[in-house]
Amino acid sequence: MRRASILILISIVIFSCNKQEKKNFDLLITHANIVDIENDSVLENKFIAINEDTIRFVGDMEEIDEFTSNEIVNTKNQYVIPGLWDMHVHFRGGDSLIEENKQLLQLFLAYGVTTVRDAGGDISQAVLKWRKQIANESINGPRIFTSGPKLDGAKPAWAGSIQIEEQTDIKKALDSLEQMDVDFVKMYDGSLSPEKFYGIIQEAEKRGLKTTGHMPLKADFMQAIGFGLDGVEHMYYTVKASSPLADSLAETDMGYGMMETLIDTYDPKLAQKVFSKMSSENVSITPTLHIGKTLANILETDHSKDSLLNYISNAIEQTYQGRIEGARRAKSSGSKMRVKMEELSVSMIKPMHENGVNILAGSDSGAFNSFVYPGASLHSELEELVNAGLTPAEALETSVINGPEFFEIEKYFGSIEKGKVADLIILGNNPLENIKNTRTIKFVIKNNKIYNPGNLLEAIED
Repeated sequence: MRRASILILISIVIFSCNKQEKKNFDLLITHANIVDIENDSVLENKFIAINEDTIRFVGDMEEIDEFTSNEIVNTKNQYVIPGLWDMHVHFRGGDSLIEENKQLLQLFLAYGVTTVRDAGGDISQAVLKWRKQIANESINGPRIFTSGPKLDGAKPAWAGSIQIEEQTDIKKALDSLEQMDVDFVKMYDGSLSPEKFYGIIQEAEKRGLKTTGHMPLKADFMQAIGFGLDGVEHMYYTVKASSPLADSLAETDMGYGMMETLIDTYDPKLAQKVFSKMSSENVSITPTLHIGKTLANILETDHSKDSLLNYISNAIEQTYQGRIEGARRAKSSGSKMRVKMEELSVSMIKPMHENGVNILAGSDSGAFNSFVYPGASLHSELEELVNAGLTPAEALETSVINGPEFFEIEKYFGSIEKGKVADLIILGNNPLENIKNTRTIKFVIKNNKIYNPGNLLEAIED
């Protein structure tokens, strides 16, 4: 009897030790098919252990008995990918549209966009406040990287921009941006001179600040790269650099009126040299194909029944009229620039990718950019990149891998593995088989919270 009692006692002690040795986590995702975007493959039947906002362990389901959690999400027959990055969005419209812009934060989350790069506007203080509130989890929204106000010339194209009139203004402007704690510098070409454009790049380079944006059409793209330009928004400037007429047209005062001629004289061989220079100097480009297509067809497409208008305030929708009027003026003048630009941009994507150019997925969504809806338009951008010749994995790479690399924080983002930030999307179908499957969102996980897209959309409507 005594021996039996001892054996029972030993078994109880062993059981208790095993129970204590179980590793406990805030959240366990089980039976996951993890989408490995970099290697274009799926890791089947895994579990993901999360504490706070970080992935602490990824393992095979055979090991799951060693782990426990108060919250478990079974993702059997579903697919898990990192949260999407939209690398070109805008929060803007002045003080009267601050609340309307804030409402869009949940719309990004509902579509699995867990990080955005705000490319400048006129409500920067509000955006900086949201950035802080999202980080401390007092409001729901995507992680925000922001440029703060744009830098432009004496007559800026957009309200809220910092005017660079004299060379001495550059240091003052960058001092101001650094005091705001912005994440990068955005230039705009409303009236910015080439000399000031180059000067901003050089001064920002000294301070370790990233630069991207629009380039004055009189400036030289290759020269800007030499000064340390980190990125470029839209395709206009690579097109210009790829035309043998670029220098002569730059001497004129045609502005964007020269674009149609530049498009017509685009030289693929010259473009190869431009792409090679961009690749060797690690210069990123955000093509924004979806907005190009949307604006090129804006007069032929009836957007009045777009379901996403339900989540856009009337005040923001009213800002869409400007693009429509602009398209009407272009049509009456006989200009086919937008249509030609869209077609050429699509044809450039695959050669750029093959030459190692760092392509970033960005929607250009926000007030004034008609019918380009936050969140959903990033999925449309990925689809356009696939239509242009990228594989689904390569298109996803432009968002979830290249986005973090622009900010040099790829150590913490871009894949689902130990030590990475647990911004995750659970999908019903495999996005590597069809890029449209990125829309089959079941849940979004961010800041250790599980979001149901339907509930987020319902909250916006309410």
